Amino acid sequence: MLRRTKILATLGPATDKAGVLEGLFSAGVDVVRLNFSHGSAQDHIDRANAVRELSKKTGRLVGILADLQGPKIRIARFKENKVFLHEGQNFALDINLDPTAGDNTQVGITYAPLAQEVKPGSRLLLDDGRVVLDVENIDGMRVDCKVVVGGDLSNNKGINLMGGGLSAPALTDKDKEDIKTIAKIEADYVAISFPRSGDDLHKARRLLLEAGCHAAIVAKVERAEAIEVLDEIILASDAIMVARGDLGVEIGDAHLPAEQKRMIKRARELNRIAITATQMMESMIENPIPTRAEVFDVANAIYDGTDAIMLSAETASGKYPIKAVEAMHRVCIEAEKQPIVRISDHRVTLSFDRVDEGIAMSAMYMANHSKINGIAALTESGATTLWMSRISSAIPIFAFSSQHKTLGKVTLYRGVFPVYFSTEAQDHAEINRLIVAKLKKRGHAKMGDRFIITKGDLTGVQGGTNALKVVIVGQGLT
Repeated sequence: MLRRTKILATLGPATDKAGVLEGLFSAGVDVVRLNFSHGSAQDHIDRANAVRELSKKTGRLVGILADLQGPKIRIARFKENKVFLHEGQNFALDINLDPTAGDNTQVGITYAPLAQEVKPGSRLLLDDGRVVLDVENIDGMRVDCKVVVGGDLSNNKGINLMGGGLSAPALTDKDKEDIKTIAKIEADYVAISFPRSGDDLHKARRLLLEAGCHAAIVAKVERAEAIEVLDEIILASDAIMVARGDLGVEIGDAHLPAEQKRMIKRARELNRIAITATQMMESMIENPIPTRAEVFDVANAIYDGTDAIMLSAETASGKYPIKAVEAMHRVCIEAEKQPIVRISDHRVTLSFDRVDEGIAMSAMYMANHSKINGIAALTESGATTLWMSRISSAIPIFAFSSQHKTLGKVTLYRGVFPVYFSTEAQDHAEINRLIVAKLKKRGHAKMGDRFIITKGDLTGVQGGTNALKVVIVGQGLT
């Protein structure tokens, strides 16, 4: 059984060890994430090269997502590297303090405008909400606070403002330099951290194109402000990431489940990809099996309709990166057997302005309501398979394309599997025969199977899909 939900695994020191990347490929990873918050440019280039080489060696295309750091608003450092804050004590954040001189009463910060953007009564959450401070007074560039929730606090932890409102730009100078590296890597996707509006994503796309990078854009929804303009952000991107860490801190954990469901649903309605991320199997950083709660979390994201689920430290620095992917795979397979992920009424009441979109919807309706073993879509841009993947189904969709950038993008599409296909043939019967032969060679088709093939009258023309044909493997293809 082919797994439809895609697994996105972050690379890092743990995956640099001999044999681990090969193990991730065997376990079923679909896309790897290069986290530009850590490591050097050369680290990312080396990891990307290793993925490309292994894809060629195994014949299994794995996509690459480059994740920009974005504006990390952090405290500075402590003299002793860590302090313990007690509930009720005073504690200050001061831009003018020596960045290495923090102690139990104060610490420096990296974000100069903080004092101008908070006021008495504002609530600040440090280290993903593990420490909570209420602002009591602003004294120049110093923010005097009262500790509401205490605990250990160590160097360089992040700062969030409850409810959002910090004005840091989505793209930093570091991000702009990293885009040059990403262009060299030829990443399939680029994730933009902390966008506040569609304009942030349009700017990112312009910078990528100027660098010669044609990667698709992932908007990481992690600011409270982003929730208020969700459609704008979705439409300005190619995919969204439900980034539950910072988002949960800003809007409150109790609001996260409903927002996750709404974001995934809306992304699918607007023909965009949805990725669910953060702490999906975090216990596997230290343990070889996930908790039951983590199993439920992954399954629920699949029931919500997410295209992909992401592993972060579990694979980048954890003790059991291969086991983490294997565990996700098992949960996906079982969750995908449930009717809720196979039945869809998406867009059945709508009409379509484009012929290729109508063909895509017709193929999915037929596949879901008759005996069909799979769909083979001959595609230049991948648009046909994207539309198909918005419909819940148990039918595998194979994207046949000669365009490497298209094949890289479909690695994140739910239920879509990339197949490199290039032919000089113009005769439609011959193309059908070649498609079926390719499916048989890859073990996806056997005698008597019924496949839908979609393609255009003219091969190699973007947006030209205008034909749908049902073929039976082993019978004459005309």
